[in-house]
Amino acid sequence: MALRDLFLMFLVCFVWAAHTVVSKIVVSDLEIPPLFYAAIRFGIVAALAIPWLLPAPRPRWRILLVGFLMGGGGFALFFLGIKTASPSTAAVVSQLGLPMTTLLSVFMLGERIFWRRGLGIVLTFVGGVIVMWDPNSGFPLSLGLILILGSAFTGSLAAVMMKQIGGVRPLQFQAWIGLASVVPLAALTLSLETGQIVKATEAGWAFVAALLFSALVVSLLAHSIYYGLIGKYPANLIAPLTIMNPLLTVVLGILVTGDQFDGRMALGTSIALCGVLIIALRRNHVMPLAALVWDRFR
Repeated sequence: MALRDLFLMFLVCFVWAAHTVVSKIVVSDLEIPPLFYAAIRFGIVAALAIPWLLPAPRPRWRILLVGFLMGGGGFALFFLGIKTASPSTAAVVSQLGLPMTTLLSVFMLGERIFWRRGLGIVLTFVGGVIVMWDPNSGFPLSLGLILILGSAFTGSLAAVMMKQIGGVRPLQFQAWIGLASVVPLAALTLSLETGQIVKATEAGWAFVAALLFSALVVSLLAHSIYYGLIGKYPANLIAPLTIMNPLLTVVLGILVTGDQFDGRMALGTSIALCGVLIIALRRNHVMPLAALVWDRFR
């Protein structure tokens, strides 16, 4: 890989890591209601990507469902979870999306897995459970991280369903994600949350900057760069490099939001990322880009 492209890959992973930290600050420190934040984000994405909306992929019900699961549904759960979870633990638990995508491709698409990928799946789940374990709580698993896990599952399900839709361009998919997400999220925030406008006004320009970063830099710019790299290099070269994302998130979480990173976290993170690396290096025959799913649709 050319040095310039390696730097671009690092930049993309850094942007994704920063987005996790920014999301934590928005819903926790600025106290912006999570569903409201998700609704505004995808409203901006839909408005900016609308020129790429047509021609509509068929069947339309499937692209709408996939768009909502990958966008509004997954991010609603993620923003709800990150309100109480730390960015570093959220980044590690999100990596469980890869083994879940692999398992779903087995049940839904007929993919076959052998012992090496099976070992990677087991290691990733073991590491994820260690990270999710909350020894100081009356409930053994962190509720925030369970929501993050739910977000990972919805994204995995959407990725497998997306396999059954052909010919969708990257910006076109972003447009349909925005369209499919904004109306349900708007209904949810109006029904379940209060004080949205007051909180957003109190947060001021910090909230505006976070929204623009999330919609413009993360959803559009970072994705465009990433798709270019996927088209230029083989998946088995790109996939291992995406592990920079959770590692950078852990570092930023410690530096910016003061995440606690003890021996249990270090052990769980190491085991989970070893598992992710094993899965990423073993080719999925039905979904060759499955190892890239989680970083493609942030």
